[in-house]
Amino acid sequence: MYTLYLWKVSRNTLRVIIILAAVSIAGIAFTQVYWVRKAFDIRENQFNRDVNTALGNVASRILEINRAPSPSNNPVQQMATNYFVVLVNGPIDAGILEFLLISEFEKRNITAEFEYGIYDCAERCMVGGNYISPRKTKVSAHFPETPRLNNDGYYFAVQFPGLQANLISQMGIWGFSSAVLLVVIFFFVYTMLVILKQKRLSEVQRDFINNMTHEFRTPISTIAISSEVLRDPGIVHQPERLLNYSTIIQTEANRLQQQVERVLQMAQMEKSNVGLKLEVLDLHALIHEAVANHQPALEATGGQIFLDLSAGHPIVMGDRLHLANVFYNLLDNALKYNQGQPLITLKTAQEGNKIRIGIGDNGVGIPADALKSIFKKFYRVPTGNIHNVKGFGIGLSYVKWIAEKLGGSIYVESKPGKGSVFHMIFPLHQP
Repeated sequence: MYTLYLWKVSRNTLRVIIILAAVSIAGIAFTQVYWVRKAFDIRENQFNRDVNTALGNVASRILEINRAPSPSNNPVQQMATNYFVVLVNGPIDAGILEFLLISEFEKRNITAEFEYGIYDCAERCMVGGNYISPRKTKVSAHFPETPRLNNDGYYFAVQFPGLQANLISQMGIWGFSSAVLLVVIFFFVYTMLVILKQKRLSEVQRDFINNMTHEFRTPISTIAISSEVLRDPGIVHQPERLLNYSTIIQTEANRLQQQVERVLQMAQMEKSNVGLKLEVLDLHALIHEAVANHQPALEATGGQIFLDLSAGHPIVMGDRLHLANVFYNLLDNALKYNQGQPLITLKTAQEGNKIRIGIGDNGVGIPADALKSIFKKFYRVPTGNIHNVKGFGIGLSYVKWIAEKLGGSIYVESKPGKGSVFHMIFPLHQP
């Protein structure tokens, strides 16, 4: 109970830490977005002021060249975020206009690419113009629809096609800080995923240790009690009682041996370079051996096994010990997860250069949401507070591991209350 309380405290503490960290990261990200947007607006406003000043100077120079009077109002009109129109009282020479624009923009460190065009009063359209780029890119000028002004005077228009990208490129420190923040968020999310994964592994390993302790404690206690009874000198005069307790010790010892073998199977799964002793095997012979080993358990429960070994060439290249364990695990599960009289069907069929093995039962079945997890190590189908079926949750993961090591595969079809069918497919040995 105390351990469970400590686990709950630890779990709640972890949840609080994750929530606080997520809120902190979200707050920092929101603040970063706010100040980046603020800095962008400031830089955009500064750009508009610089462009208005530069275009105003260009208009003044053109008016001086044309000896025309200055307009009473501001000659520069901003039609859009990146589109400016400048009124002048006279014709405009494209060469002079381009020289003046480049000069004024350079004075104010305006490095954005731009295009300009001159409005022809007679044609009522944009004529001339050019695309100016610091990278010397040659692009034909293209303007949106010519604005309708209140007078039909001369004017020219300037457009900055890549204004947004240019302004963003000038925000060096803000871009760097945003990139750093993204890296921090990425590592935060990655760290949280690792922590949660380790937490799940810790829970699984804890359940495994609890199951293993319980599985070992019961036969050990039974053997200890039986051995105490056998220490009584008078028991030699009670042959039936002596045989009964010696049988109990043998049964529990065999049970312990089976549990130890399952743990050893798990240890072998941890070795990626485990050596399989491959040899030519007759799968039908292995199946008959596995069925014979489970015959006492079948008789005790009133169960039956129906064999339909139709494969004509059941010869595979495999490891005898591990393949025998595969059949043992599947038959053992068919017996354990059954609330009535077990009815097991075992079929083989040849499919081209492969053999299919099906082991079906009339057991409790597997819920749909658990089908994708039953082959994971330590996983057991949740049964609430009912623990009538013993095990470590490593049998099916071991079966899948061996099947894949031998070049085969395994999958299951099951419905709750309708039983399960495990299908294994192995490549046949070609002589």
